[in-house]
Amino acid sequence: MSADEVTEKLVGAIRAIPGLRPATPVAEEATTWLPWDWDGFAVDLTAELVEIRLIVTRLPLPPLLTRATEVVRPLLTGTEWEKATLRLVVTDIDGAAFDGGH
Repeated sequence: MSADEVTEKLVGAIRAIPGLRPATPVAEEATTWLPWDWDGFAVDLTAELVEIRLIVTRLPLPPLLTRATEVVRPLLTGTEWEKATLRLVVTDIDGAAFDGGH
């Protein structure tokens, strides 16, 4: 499986978890006319490390990160990143998280 395919699967898994979303570059809002999946920029793949940057939209945080690990780790099985360390980085907490996600 290619890096692009793995990235797409990882981003899809994160999008499916209520309370998390991929952390995208700030430039996304200014360049929405570009046909690009900006969420893929939240993922870095190296032989030693798979890093996914996240924005949290709900609290508490620990169960969200546990769930993300549970859904992401199996997606790496059988790929060249299977043995890489998985690092989930929370880059921001949406203000709505403090209002119960509403």
